[in-house]
Amino acid sequence: MTRRRVLAQTRFETLAVLRNGEQLLLTFLMPLIALVLLVQTDIVALPGSRHASALVGVLALAAVSTGFTSQAIAVAFDRRWGVLRLIATTPLGRGGLLAGKLGAVLAVLVVQVVVLTSTAFLLGWRPAADPVALLVAGALLVLGIACFTALGLLLGGTLRPEAVLAIANLVWVLLVAGGGLLLPVATLPGLLAGVVTVLPSAALGEGLRQLADGGPVPWLHIASLTAWTAVATWAAARFFRWD
Repeated sequence: MTRRRVLAQTRFETLAVLRNGEQLLLTFLMPLIALVLLVQTDIVALPGSRHASALVGVLALAAVSTGFTSQAIAVAFDRRWGVLRLIATTPLGRGGLLAGKLGAVLAVLVVQVVVLTSTAFLLGWRPAADPVALLVAGALLVLGIACFTALGLLLGGTLRPEAVLAIANLVWVLLVAGGGLLLPVATLPGLLAGVVTVLPSAALGEGLRQLADGGPVPWLHIASLTAWTAVATWAAARFFRWD
């Protein structure tokens, strides 16, 4: 019965994202525009195959958009309206609600991967022949979505909705412009590059680019992202407020 409740909540949360125009703009349209621009123009130099590098960059962006920005804003306003407190008292419970939200994030991510990889294929991208690299890239993307979902829950579960709305969107813009998601850290100025290197966005983006470029398993980036995920999960569990 608990599994059925969680699945029902996951379905509800997923449809809420897919039916919301603002959410679709953030989670699908913006990554699609970024993909086309990076593939079809020479705005910035990308390592290795331009198509593959652009694709993994927008997949990293999609993970941040869905896990962090979208969830932070949704959770913050659900807190204000008393939705979280109300659902927490139902048989679904707090654990079931959070499981449903995480399930919805993963479901939306699957749709994003299908849409973005299909678009990249139409633009000329072809998948790598190395299945191990594809599996590691998939695992890294899931780890990234877990990290940014935890950060989104931390932000949305601690601050006022107006502050969350401003901060979440500002962070999204800053990460797109120079957070190591779309653009390689090597293209950033020296001091900024040193700061960005330690961010989870850079660990995700650089790790995926290393795999796309045929490099070895990015253990350092995986370790960094794992550490960020552990700390963000602990902080979200410790400081999250339901009302």
